[in-house]
Amino acid sequence: MHFLNMFFFDIYPYIAGSVFLIGSWLRYDYGQYTWRAASSQMLDRKGMNLASNLFHIGILGIFAGHFLGMLTPHWMYEAFLPVDVKQKMAMIAGGACGVLTLVGGILLLKRRLFSPRVRATTTGADILILSLLVIQCALGLLTIPFSAQHMDGSEMMKLVGWAQSVVTFHGGASAHLDRSLIPVAAPQSRRGFGAG
Repeated sequence: MHFLNMFFFDIYPYIAGSVFLIGSWLRYDYGQYTWRAASSQMLDRKGMNLASNLFHIGILGIFAGHFLGMLTPHWMYEAFLPVDVKQKMAMIAGGACGVLTLVGGILLLKRRLFSPRVRATTTGADILILSLLVIQCALGLLTIPFSAQHMDGSEMMKLVGWAQSVVTFHGGASAHLDRSLIPVAAPQSRRGFGAG
């Protein structure tokens, strides 16, 4: 289990970041004019403004919240913002932005799937990406009840320390996570049935 923790929390973030940066660079160099989303706004405007605004406002709020919440050093706000209040703010504001994103994403996906004119120009990649974003947003919202189990902010600060260590290239970032985040199966008994 130590290897899995080290892989997922020390090594994998750099693999994912490298794939993102190198892939974006290569895509820009070799397919610059294909790097766009096909607009469907002219095909059917019904519900487009509401869905698009909900989705984009929510996703910008989520991005800004994660960026500021995870990467702002603790000393910059500790004098006026206690950790438990920061966690409550993150849960409330993040939850609100997550709900905006989820509702907007579902409305956009519904439009892509059920509007005949939009569906005619929609690619499988459009549906896949929008579906993945909706699923990822739903999974993020499902973490809120788990965050509510430790309202003192201690678990959040462990994740903040881990994220800051990863972004600033400090080795051993998983040391901020004092226990395994990967569940370990309980050892199986070697006794058979009826053994007392």
